[in-house]
Amino acid sequence: MTIHVSSSGSLNAAGLSAAGLNGADLTPELLRAWAWHRQGLDGTLAGATPEEVLARAGWARSVGGANPYLTLFARAGIRRDRVDQDVLDLRIHELPAARGCTYVLGREDFAWALSLGKNAEEAFRVLGRLGVDRGEMTLLEEQILHVLSEAEGPMDPKQLKDELGESVRSLGEEGKKKGVATTLPTALGLLQADGRIRRVPVNGRLDQQRYAYTLWSLPPGKLGAEQARTELISRYLGWTGGATLKQSQWFTGFTVAHSKAALAEVGAVEQPTAGGDVLWMLPDDVERLAVFAPPEEEQIQLLAGTDSLVLQRRNSADLFAEADKGRKVLKSAVALLADLPDHPILDRGRIIGLWQYDPGRARIAYWLFDGPTPAAEQRIAEVEAWIQEDLGDFRSFSLDSVASRQERCLLYTSRCV
Repeated sequence: MTIHVSSSGSLNAAGLSAAGLNGADLTPELLRAWAWHRQGLDGTLAGATPEEVLARAGWARSVGGANPYLTLFARAGIRRDRVDQDVLDLRIHELPAARGCTYVLGREDFAWALSLGKNAEEAFRVLGRLGVDRGEMTLLEEQILHVLSEAEGPMDPKQLKDELGESVRSLGEEGKKKGVATTLPTALGLLQADGRIRRVPVNGRLDQQRYAYTLWSLPPGKLGAEQARTELISRYLGWTGGATLKQSQWFTGFTVAHSKAALAEVGAVEQPTAGGDVLWMLPDDVERLAVFAPPEEEQIQLLAGTDSLVLQRRNSADLFAEADKGRKVLKSAVALLADLPDHPILDRGRIIGLWQYDPGRARIAYWLFDGPTPAAEQRIAEVEAWIQEDLGDFRSFSLDSVASRQERCLLYTSRCV
């Protein structure tokens, strides 16, 4: 089949006819199931390695929470010990990438993804306003590398600060207001962005935000800035199965001009939908979507609120059935929030409930909007057992606490009685 693309990058009528893809056919229900499939949540990633999962579904957002573990368990049944070993062996690693946010990604992406997270100019602007010049930072970076080269193992920030002494300058109250109490974090960030050092979890776990630093000699990436933007757009459209321009900008942090240039470079085409949105899609995905049939049987998954399915497009409202958009959690309508108030339970891409883990009771507290089915109860039990055996708790982010979840856990429990 031939896809016809206009000079503006739009899929023309001949292309639509050839693909058999009419915008009116692209209902929210079909698009939810399509995104579910593209994310490998339909069983098509069973038996895959962590690297393969992250290449297909996208980088796993890491904020000191358990999302990376559940990302891999939900799609491929991968247990924590395998994930931790792959982190140790540098098959996967947590790095600052798109927008400078940290993700867990596969080793083939390390160098070029790091280049996306570089923001040295912004870092120097902030420090410059606090009286720190580039020469001082360059010297501090060199001293950090020297200290790490003589260390017996990774060093945490306190150990480095003690060893570096007066080379680390306090930036006073003004620095604290700007989020840079000393010059050390910025220097560490710059070295990490250059691939000269890397941050390793102190106890080897991705859901415990305590880190140390060690030397790294990551070869520089072969992609220039424009090529890296093109590569990310290509990956992103493949991970999502299609996204609006605004959604792509939110994930990548690119300007409109950079976004449109990258979309044109990968040959992306515009596809209207029944809901009125226009999705940018890769031509091959237009063909695949034209013949895609949603699964008929239930496919239940419990995911983190920061899972790629939800976070890459930040479109959680689209994942609710129309009848469920008025559901409220603690006085807030879940479909009106930019981000989910809790972890979702889904069936073929549709959010059918919410859940939290209650470590005090060692159980999952959940709320299924239309009540449980045998398939939903089975999957909840499987994820509950996995949390008990592999993690001990399921934290959303580094500062997540048991106390902060109690009100919702009690609410969900009461709705299940």
